[in-house]
Amino acid sequence: MDTLIPTINRLQEVFLTVGAEVIQLPQIVVVGSQSSGKSSVLESLVGRDFLPRGSGIVTRRPLVLQLVNIAPLQERQKTENGNGINQNASNSYSGVKAEEWGTFLHCKNQIFTDFQQIRQEIETETERTSGENKGISPEPIYLKIFSPKVLNLTLVDLPGITKVPVGDQPEDIEAQVQEMILSFISNPNSLILSVSPANSDLATSDALKLAREVDPDGRRTLLVVSKLDLMDAGTDALEVLLGRVIPVKLGIIGVVNRSQHDINTQKKLEDSMRDEQAFLQRHYPSLASRAGSRYLAKTLSRLLMHHIRDCLPELKTRVTVLSAQYQTRLNSYGQPVEDHSATLLQIVTKFASDYCHTIEGTARYIQTSELCGGARICYIFHETFGRTLQSIDPLGGLSELDILTAIRNATGPRPALFVPEVSFELLAKRQIKRLEEPSLRCVELVHEELQRIIQHCSSYSTQVHNLVAIELAYINTKHPDFADAAQVSASVNSQQISHCQAEALDGGKRWKNEKVAEEKAPPAGFGSPSKGRAINLLDTAVPVARKLSSREQRDCEVIQRLINCYFLIVRKSIQDSVPKTVMHFLVNFVKEHLQSELVGQLYKQTLLQDLLIESQDTAQQRTEVAQMLEALKKANNIISEIRETHLW
Repeated sequence: MDTLIPTINRLQEVFLTVGAEVIQLPQIVVVGSQSSGKSSVLESLVGRDFLPRGSGIVTRRPLVLQLVNIAPLQERQKTENGNGINQNASNSYSGVKAEEWGTFLHCKNQIFTDFQQIRQEIETETERTSGENKGISPEPIYLKIFSPKVLNLTLVDLPGITKVPVGDQPEDIEAQVQEMILSFISNPNSLILSVSPANSDLATSDALKLAREVDPDGRRTLLVVSKLDLMDAGTDALEVLLGRVIPVKLGIIGVVNRSQHDINTQKKLEDSMRDEQAFLQRHYPSLASRAGSRYLAKTLSRLLMHHIRDCLPELKTRVTVLSAQYQTRLNSYGQPVEDHSATLLQIVTKFASDYCHTIEGTARYIQTSELCGGARICYIFHETFGRTLQSIDPLGGLSELDILTAIRNATGPRPALFVPEVSFELLAKRQIKRLEEPSLRCVELVHEELQRIIQHCSSYSTQVHNLVAIELAYINTKHPDFADAAQVSASVNSQQISHCQAEALDGGKRWKNEKVAEEKAPPAGFGSPSKGRAINLLDTAVPVARKLSSREQRDCEVIQRLINCYFLIVRKSIQDSVPKTVMHFLVNFVKEHLQSELVGQLYKQTLLQDLLIESQDTAQQRTEVAQMLEALKKANNIISEIRETHLW
């Protein structure tokens, strides 16, 4: 199990290179208010003074502190001289002629053997991102300390909880600090080391309050009661240390911090630990063996190792799942374009092929939510266009008055004995013209569907215009399906014989009545009196209100029957020819010429570079995903090095 904590340290370094937090690694997070003794607790674990000190917020960036236990210098030198391999040694400190030292990840090639320089580097690196105005930054500083006096341990020191901004700190400094702390302790794989001074009311401890927000049962929380020697005379923290005041599942450990006088006089930490143990023996003899800085270090190391062991199976699964997900994402980005010419040709070819497959209904992916491509074009031809044509009445918008007017206009100054053919052609063309609009709309609908597949715009309506124009150019009364005009006229005549006889019997009487009416009418004309009806040169239209004569009714019905018959012939032809024309001149034309047109328009040397240039966002995302995938692979290898037998 001794290898578990160094393994987590290696994982932290791997994921730090990609700046990702997708893996929640086990760690111990130190939380406490300002002046609660956090720094003294951490320095007692290391056995060295190395943390910045001062008034206000001193820790302004998270400090990830990795403690690595190594063999003493003499033992390491013997091992190296004997060409042996120290199980605790690694290439990271092989050949270092120092008892203990530290390294930073942001300058990992530099070794700090002077711990005062480590403190200075922390302050410098803090000011680099946080400035000099006591502001805070969530970007961690990674410090690794190698020493034979430490136990393998990983801790995260966070800024102290503050209430009132000082100097030029932002007004919401309290909220910023709490948000940062919560972001770390919300990790379910983190243990919370809550530091609270014994000379304050633990019931109002801000550190415990934040810990309870994310760990209400206290299963991940270890309470450290600091400054036991500063309690009022006659009081002690025995009830608290026994867990009778505030129950915490991982335990409660009391420690004695160095005083400010000890720090000013540079009292050695070894001497401070001896004095701490003596104080515990005097005031808490029953708890002396379960309190103090040394016991805290052992407890933290043991808790962290067991916690890592418990988290490791889930961690393995998480790394495996994320590796698969990031591999899929990386594949979706494809490879950067190298051969622009060949790549463009491949894209054009595949695009044209997919377009044609969509029209033909052979696409790889078939939609189930709506019609598209060729299926929608078929629906337009046979449902939308077909229903529209069927709904057009052959005689719609054509009144008997229109028919009589056309007949009279076609006969000229002489009355005709038969229905003139010219009037039929005139009216038939008028009705056939009504088929043009729905035919053109059919073209638009098909074109819109083609645009849904490809943004390829052109004009194909001329051919449909021509279809209607062809029908208008020649009214073929000899069409095999067209009714014989003589037969239609005879049929109408036979139906109206009785009406004609009645008209003849009543004709004389009607003429007499009209004659009397004319004689009683007032004089009219150009100002001279006349017994006859006035002649109005502008009155050339057929009266609207009067009843049609039998002959007029016959002529209208003959024209109506002929128009209806011929219109149905033309409509049938249009309904058949428009889809064929659209398919030939529009759909099939696009299918056959799409690829060559794209190549002709796009395959130009001046356009190749611009067309295939990759957006910066895509390139950056591919790089980030590739880096994350590489980190996950390294993490998987690191975890795989741990044998199951090492976990127990």
